[in-house]
Amino acid sequence: MGIGTAHDVAQRIEKTKPASLANVAVSIQSGSERPKKLLDYGEDTVVCFVVQTIENASPTEDGGMTTRFFQRKTHSQDILQGKFRFAILGLGDSNLLLDRQTTAAKDCNQVAQELDLRLSALGGKKQYEVGLADERTGLTEVEPWINNFWESFSG
Repeated sequence: MGIGTAHDVAQRIEKTKPASLANVAVSIQSGSERPKKLLDYGEDTVVCFVVQTIENASPTEDGGMTTRFFQRKTHSQDILQGKFRFAILGLGDSNLLLDRQTTAAKDCNQVAQELDLRLSALGGKKQYEVGLADERTGLTEVEPWINNFWESFSG
């Protein structure tokens, strides 16, 4: 399938939207596009974050702006109450953990896990459970997660 980057996966999510969800609008945005604007979205919006973890438990340059925005300690604990619902798909590579003598990373999908915890702590509501995909296994977890993500709109 040729999945490589968060953007590639986001395009895959967009392309696989079921016809039965024709009324659901899909828009792909870079993680560096003014993350504060996400706070303008209400409960009728679902934001699907596709984030990559790279060396030392860091997000990619694009994803870093969004993850840092939500990690700010100045946010009130209810900043996401009544705002968008969310889903997170993490992309990582456990080979990076094996290749390094020393790394601060605990997991190859640490960015996704931390973002998931933080959005929940800020009062966010999940549309679907966090997904964790590993480059070492060929990102085989991506397709089932995408299918289940779309199915979550039915119930």
